[in-house]
Amino acid sequence: MKKLLLSAFMLIGLAFSSQAQDRNALGLRFGDNDGFGAEVSYQRTFASSNRLELDLGWRNSDYYDAVKLAALYQWVWNIEGGFNWYAGVGGGLGTWSIDDKHIPPYYHGNDDSGTFLFAAGDIGIEYNFDIPLQLALDFRPELYFNDDFRDDNFGPDIALAIRYKF
Repeated sequence: MKKLLLSAFMLIGLAFSSQAQDRNALGLRFGDNDGFGAEVSYQRTFASSNRLELDLGWRNSDYYDAVKLAALYQWVWNIEGGFNWYAGVGGGLGTWSIDDKHIPPYYHGNDDSGTFLFAAGDIGIEYNFDIPLQLALDFRPELYFNDDFRDDNFGPDIALAIRYKF
């Protein structure tokens, strides 16, 4: 009976120690893509070298407001110590609206709104501190599939992220 009890405690301890790894990260990603914007960013690590990142953000400028959801699958490579670099692919969807109060007079009265889809790549560098904190800097080129959202259908997004790892 003692051996069974000891084995059960050892298995429970092993299960809790495997769950104690920093598999999740939650924080903010501050970027610039036609106006200052912020995203609530969540990362879920699947293995030591890949993860999923979900970002829910908003963008605003003088001419439009947009809300978007991005999902990216990323591969992570260790540089040294807490430094990693990563690359990924993904996409998302969003909604936008034009605010004609700030547009030149010939455009007044043409409020518009719509939805868009986009494909995205991602490349960046991050540092994981000894405390559960992560800082990251990344570049995310986005290709939009809605002619009304952007004239050139391309948006380069450079961002700084800070996340709490748990």
